[in-house]
Amino acid sequence: MTAQFVLTLGHEALMLLLMIALPALGAVMVVGMLVSIFQAVTQVHEATLSFVPKLVAAVVVFAVAGPWMVTTLVDYLRRTIEAIPSVVG
Repeated sequence: MTAQFVLTLGHEALMLLLMIALPALGAVMVVGMLVSIFQAVTQVHEATLSFVPKLVAAVVVFAVAGPWMVTTLVDYLRRTIEAIPSVVG
């Protein structure tokens, strides 16, 4: 196992993590900004008004993009596990 292989594996893992987390984090951030603007305009400062829409947005994103996320993770894990014999041997 070379240092280059370990660095490549770590880089791929971090990029995969970023790629999979981006849709959910982006949707929650956009919904949070919209709710914050709404609260600032109407001067309604209710904690559940901030939390519930973000939760709904995250659930919708996971429902829509969930299969893609799982497929991407499984493909990465399969490639990593299949590379073990070539690294060890």
